[in-house]
Amino acid sequence: MTQDTARAQEIAGRVTDFIRDQIIPLEGDARIHAHGPTNAFVAELREMARAAGVLTPHVLPGGAHLSHRETATVLQAAGYSPLGMVAVNVAAPDEGNMYMLHKVATPAQQARFLAPVLAGARSAFFMTEPAALQGAGSDPSMLLTTATPDGEEWIINGEKAFITGAEGASTGIVMAKTPGGATMFLVELPHPAVRLKRQLDTLDGIMPGGHWEVSLENLRLPAANVLGEVGAGMSYAQVRLAPARLTHCSRWLGACRRAHEEAVAYAARRQAFGKALIDHEGVGFQLADNLIEMKQCELMIGWVAGVLDSGSLAISESSMAKAAIGEALFRIADRCVQVMGGTGLTSDTIVQQVFREVRAFRIYDGPTEVHKWALAKKIKREAPR
Repeated sequence: MTQDTARAQEIAGRVTDFIRDQIIPLEGDARIHAHGPTNAFVAELREMARAAGVLTPHVLPGGAHLSHRETATVLQAAGYSPLGMVAVNVAAPDEGNMYMLHKVATPAQQARFLAPVLAGARSAFFMTEPAALQGAGSDPSMLLTTATPDGEEWIINGEKAFITGAEGASTGIVMAKTPGGATMFLVELPHPAVRLKRQLDTLDGIMPGGHWEVSLENLRLPAANVLGEVGAGMSYAQVRLAPARLTHCSRWLGACRRAHEEAVAYAARRQAFGKALIDHEGVGFQLADNLIEMKQCELMIGWVAGVLDSGSLAISESSMAKAAIGEALFRIADRCVQVMGGTGLTSDTIVQQVFREVRAFRIYDGPTEVHKWALAKKIKREAPR
């Protein structure tokens, strides 16, 4: 075992103990609503994580991040409870925003915008735009939001949609079209020019603050709030997106392991037609398929993490992982519901929630079909003439 592996397993062990002992008993708390846990509850959970020494566990003292392999190990542990990943501050979009700000932001920007998020404040990433306006979604080149220079300032106008955690966030990263190309801007929230229009009712429900339609109305920001270079926003998005795809896969693999354990326990004790459910081939084989696909997901995560740790952006590799793992986790969660029958449809176990969250995962950070389309284009480019 390498020193890095030992470090990751030690951190993951502490995260696991915290989630099992302190978070799982709170999964049915009345402060968890259809749009996620309340801001006050999130703050309380993160104080508990801080006291246990597991708040933001993928970032070391001093601000350095664990390797991608180590992060995958820790986030799989955190994902064992959907509420757990929120409690220990490794959920989306915060985890991805932390990574990008660590890579791109200036020291002054990190002190102002990143430090609060590392300490447990929430953030939001403003890129997706309403489909009704034909704005940016899976195709970021369709960006409609504009940032116009005005002396030493920028004026931003546009509409955004599916902005996770916009309500209650302290830091916002806004993608807007500028004369030199797409540019990212940092904004402290709440801000009077960032208007929350409508909270969307979505299938998933664990992200704090839910998902919002937002209007940016003459948002005036100083040049010091430009993240990185003007016109380089799309390249910075790639810095964020590939690792974020992998951390999504890691968290939801952890959740599916939990759902699988619930299904196994149910199938082992539930009797039908003279024997335990698990002894019926139609049930036992579904659980065996789960075991096989969870191991395949684990191995694929390790492969892509290794590519990222080598210094590559891992664009194609992360697309393969997002497409394959997103679909596999959905099948795993679906089997867990099926094995548990009517009980699997209820909120009596975590299985129903994992199914809903993983179904949403097939869409966010790029639908499966978009990743396959991008891979097909790569195959065509590299085909022998």
